[in-house]
Amino acid sequence: MAKFLKLIKNSKGATAIEYGLIAALIAVAAIGAMTSIGSALNKTFTNVANAL
Repeated sequence: MAKFLKLIKNSKGATAIEYGLIAALIAVAAIGAMTSIGSALNKTFTNVANAL
């Protein structure tokens, strides 16, 4: 029983999981932003290439 109570009070594992979830959320947001920016940049460079 004492080991179970010690495990519940230990917050290091929960903190590591929270940081992992935050990092995953930031990665998903960054990928989404870069995808939309990449499409816009591709369109811009295509227009410039066609104008030249």
